[in-house]
Amino acid sequence: MDIFSMRYPYLLLCFFLFSLSPARAGIVRGLVSDSKNTGLPFANVAVKGTTTNTATNEQGSYQLRLAPGRYELVFQYVGFKPRMETVRVAGGDTATVLNVTLTPESYQLREVVVRSTDKDPAYSIVQQAMQWRRYHQREVAAFKARAYVKTLARFTDVPGKILGLVKVGPDFKPGIFYLSETVSEMSFRQPNVVQERMISSRVSGDTKGISFNRASAGRGLNFYQNVLKSGFSERGFVSPIAANAPLFYRYELEGSTQQGGLLLHKIKVMPRRRTDPVFAGHIYVVDGTWRLHSVSLDLTKDAQLDYVESLHIEQLFAPAPGPSDVWVMQSQKVTLGFTALGFKGNGYITAILSNYKVSPTYPNRPAPTSPLPPASSAPDDAPVTRETVAQVKKQKPKLDGLSRAARQQSRQAAAHDTTGLGLGKLKRGEVMLVEKGVNERDTSYWASIRPLPLTQEEQKDYLVKDSTEVIRNSRPYQDSLDRKRNELGIGKFLLTGYTYGNTFRKRQWYVAPVFNIINYNTVEGIVANPQVTYTQRTDDRRTWSVTPSLRYGFSNELLSPSVAASWQLHPVKLARLSLTAGRTIENFDPNTQLTPFINSYYTLFENRNYAKLYRRDGVALGYQWEPVNGLTVQAASSYFVRRELQNTTIKLIADREGRAFTSNVPVNEERPDNTQFGQSEALTTELTASFRPGQRYITRPNGKVNLGSKYPTFQVTWRQGIGGVLGSEVRYTLLEAGVRHSVSLGLLGTSNYQVEAGFFPGNGTRLAFMDFRHFSGNRTYLTEDFAKFQLLDYYRYSTADKFVEVHYNHHFNGFLLNKIPLLRQLHWQEVASLNYLTTPTANHYLELGVGIEHIYKLLRADFYTGFQSGKRAGTGIRVGFGF
Repeated sequence: MDIFSMRYPYLLLCFFLFSLSPARAGIVRGLVSDSKNTGLPFANVAVKGTTTNTATNEQGSYQLRLAPGRYELVFQYVGFKPRMETVRVAGGDTATVLNVTLTPESYQLREVVVRSTDKDPAYSIVQQAMQWRRYHQREVAAFKARAYVKTLARFTDVPGKILGLVKVGPDFKPGIFYLSETVSEMSFRQPNVVQERMISSRVSGDTKGISFNRASAGRGLNFYQNVLKSGFSERGFVSPIAANAPLFYRYELEGSTQQGGLLLHKIKVMPRRRTDPVFAGHIYVVDGTWRLHSVSLDLTKDAQLDYVESLHIEQLFAPAPGPSDVWVMQSQKVTLGFTALGFKGNGYITAILSNYKVSPTYPNRPAPTSPLPPASSAPDDAPVTRETVAQVKKQKPKLDGLSRAARQQSRQAAAHDTTGLGLGKLKRGEVMLVEKGVNERDTSYWASIRPLPLTQEEQKDYLVKDSTEVIRNSRPYQDSLDRKRNELGIGKFLLTGYTYGNTFRKRQWYVAPVFNIINYNTVEGIVANPQVTYTQRTDDRRTWSVTPSLRYGFSNELLSPSVAASWQLHPVKLARLSLTAGRTIENFDPNTQLTPFINSYYTLFENRNYAKLYRRDGVALGYQWEPVNGLTVQAASSYFVRRELQNTTIKLIADREGRAFTSNVPVNEERPDNTQFGQSEALTTELTASFRPGQRYITRPNGKVNLGSKYPTFQVTWRQGIGGVLGSEVRYTLLEAGVRHSVSLGLLGTSNYQVEAGFFPGNGTRLAFMDFRHFSGNRTYLTEDFAKFQLLDYYRYSTADKFVEVHYNHHFNGFLLNKIPLLRQLHWQEVASLNYLTTPTANHYLELGVGIEHIYKLLRADFYTGFQSGKRAGTGIRVGFGF
C-alpha cells in the first residue's frame, strides 16, 4: 500500500471536519473622514441590528472583523450626519476597504420673532430632559457587555530639573510613556453595582505588565447623575441636565434635525459663571423621549481642575438590543492635557462597549412621553411658563412611582441575581478580577480582537518598545540607566534623599535627606542619625526591607544602634511581618507632630525645646494581615527597658530674650509632679482590628487593591501591659474604639471625621508616662497633619483615664472662594475644622479653625481659636502641606 492510500482516510476526515467548521472571518477597514478628507477620531461604527460596534482611532481609521456575509454599517460622529453603507464581507481574513465621508449635520431653526423677554427654546427641551433624568438613569436594571479600553499618555515637554533642584531621570523623555489595551467583561446591576473581569491586557514594552485600565471607571461620568466625579478634581461637576442645572448653565438651541426617525436637538451649554464647576459644549437630546443621544463637553482649569489643563468628554448612546426601548452607551472618549512641575503632555482614554445583554427595569412599559408638548411642535419663542411647569408637576407622582419600582427591582436583583447577567466568578465587594495569564496573548490575538486600529504612532511605540524589551531588561542596559539614576545631586541630598538602585536585581538602597540625618535637641545636642534602607523585591512583587541605624548624640555621647525590618508575606491578603530591635531615642508621644526638623528649628532659633525624649532598649514584633475583605488585624508584642534622659546642652543659634529651655520632664495635669520614672521595664501586647463594611477591591494576580467604601471604618484596640514577666513593672489595660469616614457632599465639598474614645479599666494600674494615651498637639507654626490638634500643649492632657477625641475637617473645594472675582484666579480652596477633647483634667477642650489650601498647589494655612471649658484658650496660625 502506498503512502497516499495510507493517509487517504485521514485526509478525508480532515476535509470533512474542515467543511463543518465555520468560515473564517473577514475584515472591513477604512477611513472615516470629513469633506476635507481629514480623519474623524473616535467616530462610531456599528453593525445595524447587532451588538457589534467599534470606533475609529486618532487618525480616523477603523476596522471590523465579521463573519462572511452582507452587512449594513452605521457610521456616526457627534455633530455629523449618520451614514449607512452596505458591505459584503468575504471570508479567509480577506480585507474589504470601505472609506466613508461624513458631512456636518444641518440643524435648522425656523424663523421666529424673538422678544427680549423670551427664553431660548432650548430651556423647554432641557426642562423635559431634567424631568425624565431619573427615569433614564434607572431604565436599565442590569446589563452585561464586552468592553475594550485603550489608554495613551505622552509627554510633549520634559524639564531638565524639578523645581530647579532635582534632576529628571533618563526614564522621562518626550513621546508616549504609557500605552495599554484591555478587553473585559463588564456587568452592571441597579442601583450601582458594577463588576468587571479583565480577560486580556497588553502594556507597550512590558510583556509581564498588567494594565490599570478599568472600563467600569467610566460609569462615574454618567450625565444622568446630578454631580459627576471626573477623577481629575476634588470637586464634583454639575451635569447639564441636573435637577438644579439652570442655576449653573445657559442654553441655546442651535437647531434640530431628523436622524433615522428621531428628531434630534443640538443644544449648546454654557456656564453662567466661568469658574463654576460646570461643562461647556453641546448635548444632543432626542425629542419625545428626552434622553441623551450624545454629548461633547469640555472642562478647563477655570472649573478647578487639578494638574489638568483641559478635559474633553465625548459619549455616544444607542438603543440596546431587544424589543425594549432603552438605550446604552456605545463609546466614550476622554481626552486631556496636563501640566505639572514643568512636565507637559496629553493623552486619552477610550472605551468601546459591545455585545450587550440588557435587562430593562420596566419591560412592559412604553417609552416615556412628556406631558409638555413636543419641542418640535412648540413655538420656538415659547418660554417655560408657570402653566407648563404645573403640568410637569402633575406628572411627578408617576415619576416617583417609577423610582420606587426601580429601587424595588434593584434590591431584588442584588439579593437574588434574578437578571442572570452577573460575571459569576467575582466575590462580594470585588469590583474587578484580573485573571491570571491576561498578559500572555500574542500579537495575532490582539490583531484579531482589537476593535480600534492602532495609529502609526502607536504601532511604532509597540514595535520599538516590544522589540527592545529584551535589551531593556538586560543587565548591561539596566546598569547603564542605573548609573544615570544613581548620580548624586544636591537636590536629592537635601530634599528627597538619595536612592541607589540595581534594577536588574530588583534591589535598592535609600539614604534619608540630610535634614533627617542631622538634627538637634537639648538632650543629645547635635544628632547624627545615619540610616540606610535596603529593599529587595521578588518576581511576584513581594518585598522585604531592612533599615539599620546608628544614632549618636554628640553632647550626651550616647550611641544608639538599632535595626528595623519588614517582610511582605502575602500580596493578596496584605500580610506583613515587622521587627524592631536595639536602642532608640523616642518621644513620649509616639505620634507626635514634632518632626526632627521642626524641633531642631524651634530649639536652635526660638529657644523652644518642645520635644521630651527618653531612651528605649529592647525588641518589638508586629504582624498585620487581612483575614477577610474589609477586616484588617494588627498584632504587636514588645519588651523594652525605658530610661529617663536629661538635658545636656543649652547651645542655640538665636537667643530670645526672656526665654529659657525647659527640663526634659513632661508637664502633665494628671501627674503634675510625677512624670519622672527613672527606669521602667515593660512587656506589652497590642491587638487592633479595623473593619470597613462594603469595602470594594480589585484582585490582580500580583496583589489586591482596596478602593474604599461608602461606609465608615470602625476600629477597636486592646493594649495590655503585663507585669511580673521578664521583670516587667507595668500592669494596665487600655481599651479604645473609634470610627472614621470621608463623606462627599456634592458641590458643598467633602467632610472627613474621626472619633475615638477609650479608658483604662481596673484598679491598681501601674504605668509610666509614655504608656499614657497621648493626644498629638502642636505649639509651632508648622504642622505635619491638619487632622490633629493645632493649639493643644504636647503632653499636658495626656491621660491614664477615660477620654473622647474628635477631629472634623470640611474641604469646601472652592465652593466659596470660587465666587470671588479676584481670588478665584488663584484656585485656592477653603477649609474648616473642629478638634475636640475631653478628659477628667482637660474637661472640654475645643479648637475651631478656618483656612485656605492649594496655595501654590501645595500649601495650606489655617487660623485656629481654642476654648477651654467655654473660655478662650489662645489663637494661632498653622502652615503645612495641603493639596
